[in-house]
Amino acid sequence: MRYLPLTDNDRQKMLSAIGVGCVGDLFIDVPKKARMASPLDLPEHMGEMEVERLFNDLAMKNLSVSCAPSFLGAGAYSHHVPSLVDHLVQRGEFLTAYTPYQPEISQGTLQCMFEFQTQAALITGMDVANASMYDGATATSEAVMMAGRAAKRSKAVLSGGLHPHYRDVAATSARFAGSEVVAAAPDFPNRQDEENLAQLIDGETACVVMQNPDVFGRLHDMSAIAEACHEAGALLVAVVTEAVSLGALKPPGEMGADIVACEGQSLGNSLNFGGPTVGLLSARQKFLRQMPGRLVGETVDVDGQRGFVLTLSTREQHIRREKATSNICTNSGLCALAFSIHLTQLGEAGFAKLARLNHKAALTLAKKLDAVKGAEVLNATFFNEFTVRLSKPAAPVVSALAEKGILGGVPLSRLYPGDAHMEPLLLVAATETATEEGMDAFAGALEDLL
Repeated sequence: MRYLPLTDNDRQKMLSAIGVGCVGDLFIDVPKKARMASPLDLPEHMGEMEVERLFNDLAMKNLSVSCAPSFLGAGAYSHHVPSLVDHLVQRGEFLTAYTPYQPEISQGTLQCMFEFQTQAALITGMDVANASMYDGATATSEAVMMAGRAAKRSKAVLSGGLHPHYRDVAATSARFAGSEVVAAAPDFPNRQDEENLAQLIDGETACVVMQNPDVFGRLHDMSAIAEACHEAGALLVAVVTEAVSLGALKPPGEMGADIVACEGQSLGNSLNFGGPTVGLLSARQKFLRQMPGRLVGETVDVDGQRGFVLTLSTREQHIRREKATSNICTNSGLCALAFSIHLTQLGEAGFAKLARLNHKAALTLAKKLDAVKGAEVLNATFFNEFTVRLSKPAAPVVSALAEKGILGGVPLSRLYPGDAHMEPLLLVAATETATEEGMDAFAGALEDLL
């Protein structure tokens, strides 16, 4: 759409036509405390070259993972993305493609979605996967609602080890869907999560939601809680925030999970200042009809040639609103393609090797940090992320590390504001991008600050 500027006379005619005196009258229903009393303190106008210079100056203030040792995690991880990924997703037929309503002209896009679904089902150990969700948090929320439909119950029990952002998204959706969410308190560094969750299951429980590795980096065998769920007629929803972990850990499906929600950002998708990313949603075959979004299927054409079509599309745009499983209006197609390209390039052996590299880097870093006076690694087992207890509050330490050019993890007080127990806890991740020099610099700087 072209930009068509309006004159003051044009604006006045439009305001008169709808019966208001000024633009401000259009916002009368917005509470006064939420309205700005004056314009933002920004320059009125600049030339194009000046704007470019201004934004370049602002960008230089960022400490990027590309130019500093980074040990950030907490659901978004810095991994190397092969150049092949960007080369292929930038192709016009992928970059500009929209929903493949017409299979006759959309076979390439449909096949990519089919391959993505196959990969998602394989790495999570499930029977079927959809064509992707927005991200891991919304995939978790959709999984909770999906479980409610399948179990015909309205209560979801969330583990204390579930990422707080995922918990909040699930709770928001549940509130508007008329469902109940019961969130267990974080049980760290103790290990009574499974027992605590089992005690919360009752006859109204539709599902238990458990993350592995959890937000503190701990590993869980979900078999026991899966059994407890099934005995009570409930489902187990497994959540994975680090897709690379599936290259080393037992898949959730093999531990009894009924639905898996996974954040796929780690494969093919860089951090991008927080998005966009891609959510994976997979499940057992019997829950296929309750899955939200789209599902691409394989078929044959009139000539007997292999082909692909939208087999299932249960969103509100395609069927009556009251029968839709979700109002999700798209899938993260381009991000899903990037995920699939990266995983295809790795292959099964390469995916497992990447996971081993991550685990090895984390073990090395944990050993170095545990040797720092005033720092204690609390995890007995972990994949590529673990929690460190510092001798002082973690948030100012992280800020001081940034001043030294090191992105030294995420203070858990940022995820649990107001919880004094979390103040000295630092969540640290090490991926294949971590170097020995960067780890030494991190440990040395931390020792100077504690």
